[in-house]
Amino acid sequence: MTTRYRGRFAPSPTGPLHFGSLVTALASYLEARRHQGTWLVRIEDLDPLRESQSATDRILASLHAHALHADEPVRFQSQRHQAYASVIEQLLAKGLAYRCPCSRKELEANQMRHPPGCRDRALADPDTTYAIRFRCEDHIHRWQDQLLGSQTQVVRAELDDPVIRRKEGFYAYQLAVVVDDIDQRITHVVRGSDLLDTTPVQQQIYQALDAQTPAWLHIPVILNAQGQKLSKQTHAPALDDTQAGHNLWRALAALGQQPPADLAQAAPADVLHWATTHWQVSQLPRHEQMV
Repeated sequence: MTTRYRGRFAPSPTGPLHFGSLVTALASYLEARRHQGTWLVRIEDLDPLRESQSATDRILASLHAHALHADEPVRFQSQRHQAYASVIEQLLAKGLAYRCPCSRKELEANQMRHPPGCRDRALADPDTTYAIRFRCEDHIHRWQDQLLGSQTQVVRAELDDPVIRRKEGFYAYQLAVVVDDIDQRITHVVRGSDLLDTTPVQQQIYQALDAQTPAWLHIPVILNAQGQKLSKQTHAPALDDTQAGHNLWRALAALGQQPPADLAQAAPADVLHWATTHWQVSQLPRHEQMV
């Protein structure tokens, strides 16, 4: 039996949606629609020091203005702490995660290696603050990206062990994204190529949780005039939601879909109707796009 397509868009609420975010949201939406599948929205609000409720509200309002409506209720990772804690306990019990008291300065001074026995030794002082890391295995990962083709990356035990819970107690992206993709039965992931390097470690976490990895499609990121990825850190301007149809038309152009000029002033629903009918992965660009 063929598994029904389930995709998602999962922004972090560190600021309002910008054009680069819209391009990713639109690509994931159209892939789901092309497969008559389900498209979900997940808010990755894991770090209250960097995120805000106002940013979450603005992101959801922008998606609504652009007629990008999720097929199921929006998920908030801030409401999923118990699930992440349970998975971490499972990994610790299986020896697939460990408590790491090392500071970044200590690791950098030791070429990012841990002091002898850190991965295998219980903490002597129960009051020691520590992060929890996933225990990677040395492995050459090979997989097929649906746009970029054959991929090969080396994962190195210890050197590449990701933090899955920070010393402050916050759960980390590498764990939460896998746990929620498994729980929401995500079959296909469409995301920016800046996340390509996270794929092999995430594949190891999937395997540790006895779960099937999704299919991957990494699209080129959108750059500003200085060649920087559009982001809050590079002061990417927020989307003008009053120009939603035009924004979608520009996003389609950035995705290589060649929308007709007369669609530039159409309503969002009309742009999406055309896009759903004409969407072709084969037309996606392979390299970063500058706006």
